[in-house]
Amino acid sequence: MDERVWREQRAALNAARGRFGEVASGLYPDTPRVAGTPLLCTDGWIPDKPVPLGDVRLEWEERPAPPAVADPSDGLPAGYRTYAEAMAALAPPRVFEDRPSHRLLDVRLPVLRFGPARYFDGVNVGESAAHELAAGTDGLPLRTRVGDPCDLTRRPVLCAITTLTVTTSGSYVLHWRDPAKVAHAGGLHQVMPVGVFQPLRDEAPDLWGCMVREYSEELLGTAEDYGGGFVQEEWPFHRTMTAARDAGRLRPYFLGLGVDPLTFALDLLTVVVVDAGLFDELFGGLVDVNEEGAVSLAPFDGSVPRPMQPAGAAALALARRHREALGLTRG
Repeated sequence: MDERVWREQRAALNAARGRFGEVASGLYPDTPRVAGTPLLCTDGWIPDKPVPLGDVRLEWEERPAPPAVADPSDGLPAGYRTYAEAMAALAPPRVFEDRPSHRLLDVRLPVLRFGPARYFDGVNVGESAAHELAAGTDGLPLRTRVGDPCDLTRRPVLCAITTLTVTTSGSYVLHWRDPAKVAHAGGLHQVMPVGVFQPLRDEAPDLWGCMVREYSEELLGTAEDYGGGFVQEEWPFHRTMTAARDAGRLRPYFLGLGVDPLTFALDLLTVVVVDAGLFDELFGGLVDVNEEGAVSLAPFDGSVPRPMQPAGAAALALARRHREALGLTRG
């Protein structure tokens, strides 16, 4: 394959991720779904009720990565060893760095076990699998080698934290992901903030700390470069968010997890319920456009914009299902 054809196929994927996601979903007819959405799951991944975020326990294990399932025969132009290498040279998103990330190893709720990985580990499998489907590759060899998308032993399973931010006045924060800016899920709507679950440096996995950084970056447009001397616990925004959480004005919950059928991305689903007045205090400077796309407020009334990323649709569906437990009876 030459570079021109690869670029055309990549452009076709980004132009119709919603449609290709539906095709991919159809490849797994016997796999359970999260709350009637396309997001794939398995037994034990969706709790019966929202779990307060502080009750989720994270463990760490230095477990070696599983054998690679992608190789240069998987539809890459000549001269490129990995999909991430081809993306960086031929179709780079605005932000594309091989940062340390957390790999999910085991799920025994309320315990999640993680190990080390790099961001490109997920790109090399997930985006390559999506590309081969969009290109109409005979037999879908990479997807076939991956097998069960919910099997955590078959590939490096990197996670994103998908957070539905919903106010007590009945609105939530909606994102449209610009395919020119993002490596994953371009052209789709999504709740926000959402970000890859990864450390700033070498600290242990911390759901709340990662979520707070994403709130600042995605809703307020702050930079991702925090500098060498940064201590998150001393950061005024982190202290304000944490104080609001401890006072009960901002209530984070864990809803479960699931796998995107197109890219195999795994999302940890959370919801943060924010008192309406506090939302205005914290995010009165809500941006219209950020580093990844367009931002708006939408009514939390059961409607879902199309096309919607499966993880976002799942978070919305679960939050609607549990709205009384979450204190979201309005709407």
